[in-house]
Amino acid sequence: MRMIDLAFLNFKNGFKNYLSLVISLAFTILVLFNFQNIIYSGAFEVLGTRNKEYIDIIIQMISFILGCFMFFFIWYATNVFLTRRKKEIGIYVFMGLSNEQIGKMYLIETVLIGLSALFLGLIFGAFSAGLFQMVLFVISDVTVDIQFCPKLRPIIITAVIYLAIYLIFVIKGYAGIVRSSVLSMISAAKQNEYVRQNQLLLLIKTILGLGILCAGYYLAVKEGRSDVMANAFAAVVLVTIGVYLLFGGLLPFIFQTLARKKQFLYQKQRILWINNVIFRMKKNYRTYAMVCILMLCSVTALATGFAMRNRYDNIIQFENTYTFQLLGSHEDLDEPARKAIEKNNEIVLSSQIPILSLDSSYIRSGTYYNRYAILPYSRLKLLAEETGIEFTFEEPSDEETISISHLYLASLITERTNIKVDIGGKTYSQIDETTAPYLGYLQESIQFFVLNDREYERLRPMGEELYTFNYRVKNLELFSQTRDNLDSMIKELGDETIGRVAIDPASNELDWVKVLYSVCIFMFFVFILASGSIMFMKLYHDAFEERERYLVIMKMGVDQQILKKSISMELAAAYGATFVVMGISSCFSIGALGKMMYTNLGMVNAVSVIVVLIILLVWYFLSVKAFMKNAGIRK
Repeated sequence: MRMIDLAFLNFKNGFKNYLSLVISLAFTILVLFNFQNIIYSGAFEVLGTRNKEYIDIIIQMISFILGCFMFFFIWYATNVFLTRRKKEIGIYVFMGLSNEQIGKMYLIETVLIGLSALFLGLIFGAFSAGLFQMVLFVISDVTVDIQFCPKLRPIIITAVIYLAIYLIFVIKGYAGIVRSSVLSMISAAKQNEYVRQNQLLLLIKTILGLGILCAGYYLAVKEGRSDVMANAFAAVVLVTIGVYLLFGGLLPFIFQTLARKKQFLYQKQRILWINNVIFRMKKNYRTYAMVCILMLCSVTALATGFAMRNRYDNIIQFENTYTFQLLGSHEDLDEPARKAIEKNNEIVLSSQIPILSLDSSYIRSGTYYNRYAILPYSRLKLLAEETGIEFTFEEPSDEETISISHLYLASLITERTNIKVDIGGKTYSQIDETTAPYLGYLQESIQFFVLNDREYERLRPMGEELYTFNYRVKNLELFSQTRDNLDSMIKELGDETIGRVAIDPASNELDWVKVLYSVCIFMFFVFILASGSIMFMKLYHDAFEERERYLVIMKMGVDQQILKKSISMELAAAYGATFVVMGISSCFSIGALGKMMYTNLGMVNAVSVIVVLIILLVWYFLSVKAFMKNAGIRK
């Protein structure tokens, strides 16, 4: 029989066993294809050039992340597949086949598996492309023309990326078989079995892991200014290392300690599942750590989406506080401005407040603006009362100030306490910071500081007193005409008006944020499904290795119900450990994200963790059922 015929026969007969691998690979292909298809569908052109550019960048970054994930997933999946097949492959040696012949058979078989996954992934991706876009745009609340016909280019790009990665590890597996000895292939299933480790070494590894993990948590929530991004990157690295050390040290330490307590061990079915966990721990802890990191990425992605959407809604509200704003050198600019606006529109909200414009040389604040201005506390409080904007600040003392800044999507400055601001040669303590739209869009280009009225009067000789006039109109459809009326008025007055701000309500420059929100939701489910898929695949194939042991145990008279409970406890320990570490870590990662986004994400964190728990429970019950079936436990 030719190698190709034997490989095809093995593939045909064992396809059921390969089904979990094929489905997992097909799923990654489907996701990557759909994101690539969105880029080349042209659906986002209706949102304008700027939004499309941002969205394309986001999708490309997501595609890169998915490509990296595909790389590691294929690496993991092919290793699991090869490890399981090595014992079977070793038998072929005794049948007279050379390593080269066996390698060719493996090569053909894995190529068939890979092509099957590619075919299924692209077929289902093509059929789901329209639905994927529709759901994405519905969540985004963006109206675009949905393209139900998949493009050829994303199919080619997806296939090339997948095949390039897959063939790398297929060739790696082929080379490994060619260089392997008969003994190593026969004993492959036992090579990674757990050997009891020194408790002291495990304790050291545990302490080191906990220390590194706590250091990562600290950097994640640490307030900072210019060092925020560096701290965030360091936190990611430390948490990743800490999680791996924790699973490699803490879990073996706990279970080996439990195994030493005979009174505890010899109760119920504990002797079975605890010893089995210890037996398999050496090779499984890496899987647990990887799944934990993936789940942490998923909840962080979801929190990012909700934070960005909340921030977007607040920015839209912020920018729509006033429709028109004027900055003038005279206090009597209000009357001609009202006349110009009321020619064809109605004013529903108005306010005015003096500001003291200071040259940047008089200010040292740690933030960098082109212009700085001082606000008197009493006038700001009056403005808040007139406009209905919340105002809860106590009057600052002569040595205190309150900062008013623009509302941004994210901030690289998370330190809001113990800030010193030098104004006119005097140092003030910043007691609070707000992004409330008291001055509307002017807060984007001007950094405002609130001082009490005494300090304001003291600083008046150092700067130029200007006046801001703010208006919100009723009929936004007449925005252009009203703007033209104001511009004509400004031209007539000449130098009395220094500047004018007009916020077009029809502007959609931030619509890309809504798309990012929906993409983050998709990434949440992608990473969670991927995490469950990895755990399921590992446990699914582990069951085959355990089959002989369980058959021996059943022949010794151990009831199958006891074995079922033992398997359930073993798998519960695997899923439970990853979930607990993820849940704790998410509090710090999402907390840090909330500080950068000026958003309380506690509820998002709680909901996302609960959703993860529900999905993991589904994977857990599927894993228990598949494990018992593959292990030969049927009652």
